[in-house]
Amino acid sequence: MEYRQCGKSEFKFSVIGMGCWAFGGGDYWGPDSQPDTHSVVRAAFEAGINYFDTAEAYNEGRSEIALGKAIAPIGRDQVYIGSKISPCHCYPAMLEQHCEASLKRLGTDYLDLYMIHWPIHAHSIRHFTQDESVINHPPLLEDALAAMELLRAKGKVRQTGVSNFSRQRLMEIPAGTGVVVNELPYNLLCRAIELDTLPYCIQQGMGVIGYMTLMQGILTNRFKELQEVPAWQRRTRHFNASGSTLSRHGETGHEQPTQKTLDSLRLVAAQEGLSLAALATRWVISHPAITCALIGARSVNKLRENVLAAEGRLSPLTIDRLNRLTAGLRDIMGNHFDYYESKENDRT
Repeated sequence: MEYRQCGKSEFKFSVIGMGCWAFGGGDYWGPDSQPDTHSVVRAAFEAGINYFDTAEAYNEGRSEIALGKAIAPIGRDQVYIGSKISPCHCYPAMLEQHCEASLKRLGTDYLDLYMIHWPIHAHSIRHFTQDESVINHPPLLEDALAAMELLRAKGKVRQTGVSNFSRQRLMEIPAGTGVVVNELPYNLLCRAIELDTLPYCIQQGMGVIGYMTLMQGILTNRFKELQEVPAWQRRTRHFNASGSTLSRHGETGHEQPTQKTLDSLRLVAAQEGLSLAALATRWVISHPAITCALIGARSVNKLRENVLAAEGRLSPLTIDRLNRLTAGLRDIMGNHFDYYESKENDRT
């Protein structure tokens, strides 16, 4: 397992991290058992994965509970845990309370990394609360970051970060604030961060944790055609909004170029003697600015398969070929990486 420095922090994260959204079970991923979580976390640790990523919003806190129970037998000091606070909870007094609640669910007295889950503004907050007083008077980013710095001073948080912040939002962060990482969606079908957000992170010396590495199963051989993708995974702007009642973006989508791109990627994978998942994972971690690429797994076999996929490296020629094959879709979809909303409603 390769380990990379996380921005200007002292952390060295495994290049593959464990995304824990499915832990604890819920409407999105279906039921999940604690014994399975124990087995997957243990197998991940034994494979060299040292970063585990969760959030208070994941399955209403059950992800944190399940992860905490699974980490306990391994030893808290053996791993890095990152969690995220919802933007509606970023008022200073409330922020500390929610940090304490996350710590209690995780069964730990500190977080290695504490991140603001989405930029703090009315439209983003609507996805986390229906309280109009919060929506109409959102917390201030500067106050939230100052409160997170106080948590660092108290030893409850080792480092702070943000998630889903575009270049424009990052530029609103006050100078001198100790934000060391930005968690962003990044895969062969979702490359918008390359256009200005990723270069800005590099310029600022900020680590980048990539999520949706396999685009929730679409960048695997699980679905041969886009029509087979379940409704929950059909909500992105790659798909016509009329194809899923769960979709919010209201656009006609980009199904034809997405399918064409997927077919091209499968051809390259076959020529390289790799699974589509291995090709996609290796492409993400080939970018030196990606500190850690998150993968999810609900079984030990799938976890081992995902880790094995990341063990090799692509040649420069293959990387260049993949860049060219996917650049058209990137440019069609445009420079906004909230893949669940229209350009006008982009939360990032």
